[in-house]
Amino acid sequence: ITKQLLTFARKQIIEPQIANINVIIENMLKMLRRLIGENIELIFNPDKELWNILIDPTQINQIIANLCINARDAIDANGTITITTSNVTLDEYYCSQAPDCLPGEFVMISVNDTGCGIGKDIIDKIFDPFFTTKEFGKGTGLGLSTVYGIVKQNNGFIKVYSEKGIGSTFNIYFPRYITEDEYQEMEVIEDKPSGNGETVLVVEDEQSLLKMVQIMLERLQYNVIAVSSPVEAIEIVKSRGNEIALMLTDLVMPVMNGVELYEAINKINPHIKNIFMSGYTDLVIYEHIVNKESNYLQKPFSMFDLAKKLKHVLTS
Repeated sequence: ITKQLLTFARKQIIEPQIANINVIIENMLKMLRRLIGENIELIFNPDKELWNILIDPTQINQIIANLCINARDAIDANGTITITTSNVTLDEYYCSQAPDCLPGEFVMISVNDTGCGIGKDIIDKIFDPFFTTKEFGKGTGLGLSTVYGIVKQNNGFIKVYSEKGIGSTFNIYFPRYITEDEYQEMEVIEDKPSGNGETVLVVEDEQSLLKMVQIMLERLQYNVIAVSSPVEAIEIVKSRGNEIALMLTDLVMPVMNGVELYEAINKINPHIKNIFMSGYTDLVIYEHIVNKESNYLQKPFSMFDLAKKLKHVLTS
């Protein structure tokens, strides 16, 4: 407990080194499968071109073990835990709207489970030391606070996406380690491809994200109709469908999910193109519609990522 509290307070003694997270996780998989049990499937989706980071490898072990234990406890019977790694670039505009985020290149570790999910009434408390929803004697309430402390100690940040009955996704971002040679070889980023006044319907139930995406699109020269519910989106399409070129919709929303909304909109006006966005990395339930290569954006995304995706979908 003392060691975990020191980690939360960012006082843990560490020995950082240049590390590839894929290698660390691969070496843990056998142990993790024993830890979570035979009733839960463990899937590892590594980015083959993953950047290096500077970190004490034992801290990655702590993060993955704690998140997988929590995920295991959230799954009632059978289920799936998916660990994904990827490279992410975030710009200044995105980070100006997101607490704790800094612009730059990051390595993301995502741990997704198909468990019971976290209620909105407690999600802001989950990183507090000794806070736990587990039965007495089943946990100290220090697992997630340990994860939080490690992330902050290494200049990273963490985002949590969760819905009751759907599961949870913990996305952790660590700054990329760049050698002097890599820095010199980095390509100059091309200008963001802007729109030509096309109208985009944005559907997002979280108001802060809805506003942020609206401002990003307007800066890219798109006309924007922003709504916070699928019901509003359907009514807009019924009355103004001929002006709308594309719908950008969250995948996980109350009442109606993004796939169901897409299918409803497609019946009203099949000419409206679509892009899904989500903080969840495990999208198996949406595979019959979602093609990650063509019409999917992983949150968080930069204005550059958004601009490229819209231009690709609108011109395809």
